[in-house]
Amino acid sequence: METKSSMYISQFRLWLLCFIIITLVSLSSSSRWYDDHISLREINAEEIFYFPKNFLFGTASSAYQYEGAYLTDGKTLSNWDVFTNISGKIADGSHGKIAVDHYHRYPGDLDLMEDLGVNSYRLSLSWARILPKGRFGDVNMGGIDHYNRMINDILKRGIEPFVTLTHYDIPQELESRYGSWLNPQIREDFEHYANICFRHFGDRVKFWATFNEPNVQVILGYRTGTFPPSRCSKTFGNCSCGDSYIEPLVAAHNIIRSHVAAVNLYRTKFQEQQRGKIGIVMNTIWFEPVSDSLADRLAAERAQAFYLTWFLDPVVFGRYPREMREILGEDLPEFTKDDLKSSKNTLDFIGINQYTSRYAKDCLHSVCEPGKGGSRAEGFVYAKALKDGLPLGEPTGVNWFSVYPQGMEEMLMYATERYKNIPLYVTENGFGENNTGVLLNDHPRVKFMSNYLDALKRAMRKGADVRGYFAWSLLDNFEWISGYTIRFGMYHVDFNTQERTPRLSASWYKNFIFQHRAQSKDD
Repeated sequence: METKSSMYISQFRLWLLCFIIITLVSLSSSSRWYDDHISLREINAEEIFYFPKNFLFGTASSAYQYEGAYLTDGKTLSNWDVFTNISGKIADGSHGKIAVDHYHRYPGDLDLMEDLGVNSYRLSLSWARILPKGRFGDVNMGGIDHYNRMINDILKRGIEPFVTLTHYDIPQELESRYGSWLNPQIREDFEHYANICFRHFGDRVKFWATFNEPNVQVILGYRTGTFPPSRCSKTFGNCSCGDSYIEPLVAAHNIIRSHVAAVNLYRTKFQEQQRGKIGIVMNTIWFEPVSDSLADRLAAERAQAFYLTWFLDPVVFGRYPREMREILGEDLPEFTKDDLKSSKNTLDFIGINQYTSRYAKDCLHSVCEPGKGGSRAEGFVYAKALKDGLPLGEPTGVNWFSVYPQGMEEMLMYATERYKNIPLYVTENGFGENNTGVLLNDHPRVKFMSNYLDALKRAMRKGADVRGYFAWSLLDNFEWISGYTIRFGMYHVDFNTQERTPRLSASWYKNFIFQHRAQSKDD
């Protein structure tokens, strides 16, 4: 009996030990699951993001790319009207004489925006429609009346107009008369034009941008010659005249001085009563060093200096970037004392047009292949470098950009850190496809917008003061030197009939806006 009892006791002890072990393991697993669950919940909580209630969701356009009506109601020729008439300048030989006929069809296009649920519309005014001869002629009241009707119609729908004074196009009169941006007197013309716009529209327009992408304008117009006035040196492009080293600097200097003049005018005569804001819109490219070397990291910084901060540093800090001053020396124009007094802090906001990113390679301390960039005019940076034979990001059918959402986050953080306390608006962001049919199920565009907006949210979580996002674009349109060969629209446009047909991206953007507006209200 004792032996059998001892055996039962031993078995009981073994069973008890197993029970305790199983219980401990179970408790440990439960605890670990609980900890993991709490951790995951915390991560998810961090992922929840609410846009501010006054955040602007919109679409963007420009006068020449949208309006058409190129000689209607008193408008005269712009520089782009003349340029597109030159054989070989536009990929498909097209022009913007009709474009998407927004001049006549804007009420229907505003209906589309209203259906999307946007609360802002970024548009530009045609300088040649308002002042056909610049300051050398009368104000064209036909143009003033058109924009008054349009602005009123925008506001009637609960949409905020976000207006750019010039988006590449200027009256041809100013180019023919004195060489436009190469002549300092264009500052007087731009200030005169701005004064008329502020006076006629400023009681209702609360967001003004002086220029759209002046960096693109001067690089393509005066360095490579692919934009009007098509001036460049032989080593940079095929132009009949120009100086790719000096003229971009001169044109940029006159644009900066014109911006400062317009902002000072607005602040001294209009802003207090009209209670609007004024800024500038820049094209941005995030430059990633092609390697971890110090030389390439410095090259990436120089790339920003010779592309973005070239324009922003003078209007925020009153001086050109250090990298430009060191490399260009006396070739860089100087600001006068009066310029310096008035040029600092002439921005209520910065508009960020963000599409693409690129690798940057040093050409200052390294040998770069001739003919591919990297000159002194470009800061000794080759800004189209490849890494292991590939560009930065996912290539697209459009040769000038690849998809790299992280570049959006990096660019917004760069602007935040360099220009502290200046609010940012993403004034353009969109996905272009080659014109290969109707393509209504535009999944790549939806993916692009979703990923770039996620990157925008990450930047805002990190402290970037971003206050709006404008998709480029509502409609397929005239895409500058690409003509109608590239489509960026959330609505397909049949350029023969002008019929607008929604793509999948229009439904996606509408749903995105609705969800995030609802979250903001609930929050």
